[in-house]
Amino acid sequence: MLNGTVESIAKNTLLYSFVLSQPFAVYAGAYPIFENKTLLEAKELNYGDHGEAVRILQFKLNELSYYNDKVDGELGVLTEHAIKKFQRDHNITISGQADKETIYALIEVDIDNHLKRLERLSGSVYPGLRGEDVKIVQESLQYFGYYEGEIDGIYGPLTKKAVEIAEERHNIDFLDEAPKQSLSTMYESQKQTSTIPNTKQSNVKSVSVKSNYSSIIQTAYAYIGTPYVWGGTSPGGFDCSGFLNYVYSVNGITIPRTVSDIWNYAQPVNSLSVGDIVFYQTYKPGPSHAGIYLGNGQFIHAGNNGVEISNMGEAYWQQRYLGAKKIGG
Repeated sequence: MLNGTVESIAKNTLLYSFVLSQPFAVYAGAYPIFENKTLLEAKELNYGDHGEAVRILQFKLNELSYYNDKVDGELGVLTEHAIKKFQRDHNITISGQADKETIYALIEVDIDNHLKRLERLSGSVYPGLRGEDVKIVQESLQYFGYYEGEIDGIYGPLTKKAVEIAEERHNIDFLDEAPKQSLSTMYESQKQTSTIPNTKQSNVKSVSVKSNYSSIIQTAYAYIGTPYVWGGTSPGGFDCSGFLNYVYSVNGITIPRTVSDIWNYAQPVNSLSVGDIVFYQTYKPGPSHAGIYLGNGQFIHAGNNGVEISNMGEAYWQQRYLGAKKIGG
């Protein structure tokens, strides 16, 4: 079933003949669907094997953080060890051989990762938008053979056509147009005031709450490892604000649904304390991600890898930090 799907996608794209004429170094990572086809045709890779299929295997294992050595096309001890680690994590007989079951599992993980990227960004890209998020969407659309244009970060006609195919085949809903208040308007507002724009008034009535931060943090810890799901609000899967909503509701406290509304609803703090909500500007101007501060520079949140603990000192978070607020008095 998987083999037929990959074959179909590969042969129905205009890039197929071009890619097959190029050396591995030219398209490694750029056209993953063709790498999948090469792996499927290899059927099984064993210790001592070498060639393009092995290089692709090493590349994919490296992308998934199982293989950290040189991608040289030689299936040696380190590659065999990486295969065993992957097999162990995916309940496959640990043999060190990239057999059919292992290759299929590797490709399924690859496909699932690209679908999750499309689902995660479906609510933040729209026709006319330019930027890194559009590039990520284009890369995943290209992976499935739906997009045949340049990865340029511009949501133009080719991207729109590819998005429509993805929506139909994978039941993903993208935005048809820009939000009523465009991101550029929000950005200009932010530059003029040098503060976070009050993008929307909260409908939640403000009440004085003496928050039991110990209980809230204990609840949050209980859901570490829960997968990230765009729009998720339950233990089956959370997005960042859905996670906060659930954790607070378990403790008898109602807060707004979106990060921007939580920002407007919460109370300012003079200094960061355990239990405060920390806010970040990620995929759009203004507060778009949040988590609960745990102390020692760490916070718990529903990130791309699911509910996890992250370090605020990491470059990614440090550069996007907006500030902290608290719920209640």
